[in-house]
Amino acid sequence: MNISRGKTFPLGAIVHPDGVNFAVFSKNAQAVDLLLFNGVDDATPSATIHLSQQEHRTYHYWHCFVPKIKPGQIYGYRVHGPFEPALGMRFDPQKLLLDPYGRAVAVPAKYSRRAASLPGDNTATAMKSVVADPRTYDWEDDTPPRHPFSKTVIYEMHVGGFTRHPSSGLRPDKLGTYAGLIEKIPYLQDLGITAVELMPIFQFDPQDAPPGLVNYWGYSPVSFFAPHSGYSSDPDPRGPMNEFRDMVKALHRAGIEVILDVVYNHTSENDEFGPTFCFRGFENSAYYILGEDRSSYANYTGTGNTLNANQSIVRRMIIHSLHYWVREMHVDGFRFDLASILARDERGRPSENPPVLWDIESDPVLAGVKLIAEAWDAAGLYQVGTFLGDSWKEWNGHFRDDVRSFVRGDHGSTAIMPKRLMASPDLYGHEEREPEQSINFVTCHDGFTLNDLVSYNVKHNDANRENNQDGHNDNRSWNCGFEGPTDDPGIERLRSRQIKNFYAVTLLSFGTPMLLMGDEVRRTQQGNNNAYCQDNEISWFDWRLVDKHPGLHRFVKHLIHYRIHRNTTVEDTGLSLNALLSQALIRWHGTKLNQPDWGHFSHSLAYSAHNPHSGLLFHLMFNAWHEPLTFELPPVLQTLGESWRLWIDTFREPPHDINEWDQAPLINAESYNVQPRTVVVLMACSTTDNSELNFFPNPSSQKPS
Repeated sequence: MNISRGKTFPLGAIVHPDGVNFAVFSKNAQAVDLLLFNGVDDATPSATIHLSQQEHRTYHYWHCFVPKIKPGQIYGYRVHGPFEPALGMRFDPQKLLLDPYGRAVAVPAKYSRRAASLPGDNTATAMKSVVADPRTYDWEDDTPPRHPFSKTVIYEMHVGGFTRHPSSGLRPDKLGTYAGLIEKIPYLQDLGITAVELMPIFQFDPQDAPPGLVNYWGYSPVSFFAPHSGYSSDPDPRGPMNEFRDMVKALHRAGIEVILDVVYNHTSENDEFGPTFCFRGFENSAYYILGEDRSSYANYTGTGNTLNANQSIVRRMIIHSLHYWVREMHVDGFRFDLASILARDERGRPSENPPVLWDIESDPVLAGVKLIAEAWDAAGLYQVGTFLGDSWKEWNGHFRDDVRSFVRGDHGSTAIMPKRLMASPDLYGHEEREPEQSINFVTCHDGFTLNDLVSYNVKHNDANRENNQDGHNDNRSWNCGFEGPTDDPGIERLRSRQIKNFYAVTLLSFGTPMLLMGDEVRRTQQGNNNAYCQDNEISWFDWRLVDKHPGLHRFVKHLIHYRIHRNTTVEDTGLSLNALLSQALIRWHGTKLNQPDWGHFSHSLAYSAHNPHSGLLFHLMFNAWHEPLTFELPPVLQTLGESWRLWIDTFREPPHDINEWDQAPLINAESYNVQPRTVVVLMACSTTDNSELNFFPNPSSQKPS
């Protein structure tokens, strides 16, 4: 084949007009073989290229140029070297390895995780890399929407689960795929969200789960460059790359940004008893943080291993991966799973100035890209409010917990609520950052759905086959009087009201709201709060729920529309959170005007907010008690007219729970009776031009597909 020396850079399989350059890193390897295959299921390579120390190694990089091969070529590596776990080396030339920089991955029909874990040759059952050329795609006129965080509503979703349910109405070959998601974009547009946060789409190992189950969530990566092939409707090994980009392009045309949930903290190779797919077989001690005895792995992730993110080789790979997804795949942002692990040094100790995080923070390619941190890890490092940098936003776990406690009616939960409603200045005020630094959420993939949060007192994870020992126990949930599904109309009304209360608090608070897929139509996981291994109807979006709960769907849609298009209490002012709060015209109340009750047994609060620029005056009342409470109302400013208008009352039945301006009942009384466990919002406005007050989409708009 007339193999030539090739080059050390770029890493991976890089396509040229007359062939492909291959380059990989391995410091302690004694020899490297590049294997070419005609098919993904082949047990024997069509060619084996031996890379010699003398000709094909420069420093710690192994490289060659293979003429005449083209995109679509299937390949893998065998790496020879010492197997000395006590020294941190685990070379195994019997294992076929993926290219750490491979742009596509092919999975054989008889893929076996077990074969990659046991001694012996696993070629026939191993995942294999595929040569792909990202430069050949036509992006047409694709332009990132670049919504400011102040006008962003994030919808966390699972690519497969969004359309895999038979009720999605898609062709069988599009169920659970990138192409299937494209067909459901009209639903997302109608709902009004501005960004989808996709759960992991890097190629992952679906067999990384308890026996008989599958890894559904995808927090089990084997590649940081290849889109997951299981979400593609195209059987060609290069199909996932283009189908993913078709999806991004279609979402951008709909004005929706794409944020990826990325896992740069561990891989699917797990602990010392796990499989050898890639990194362990190339240079174990470089890619992973090892234990004190070097034969085991530091486990700050809860998955068996921890990626050595601040080691120079790994750090560079992470940056190259981020660049790839931004430049070649047009991704708009990233949510970093267990981001605090990236703050640990090569010995696992928290670092004040972790290089990889500063590299990401200051990188010009990533300037303007949305960066969101899950600012904790599984070993107790918790950095909410203290995560470094000027551009990172943070999942606010305190918002989740405190809002759950308040809406449930816990004693002692009222006093903290003003901070959570105002973007948590107790956590973020010291940084003089924008209010949108706080990503406000009540539910996410990890835990109960909103429906289950108000339907179950305890988790029900028996389907995970871990004796219900997995998943969080501190859910701060309340079943509203009955555990699980019920036909009791009173309990069902209460549950729907509680869900509306959660939405009202989340979407009316300062900060950036994040919503969970299907919560807007009461998607249930049957009480499972850790459905990572449930690729079935427990996790999938049941599209019949859109027709079953139209009132809740309408309520959420109108709230989102208001939040994005007309919310003048949360806007892109350019002010820091502290400056905004110092200038805001906000007054706190209890049931009595100007007398907020922050006591341990208080379950109510209210506040008034006036924006003189827009002429809008708001009065919000929260009753988390199990009995009605009468709230005194402040007088409407003379310049705003004589009466309040009732915008939201979550106790009322749809469509009267959220009102159009011209249909909103006038409230002329000096008080308002807020029903049990209810949120009420009143509005007044100085303008008489009703067209400017049409906060909501036309109620007669086409029904979502």
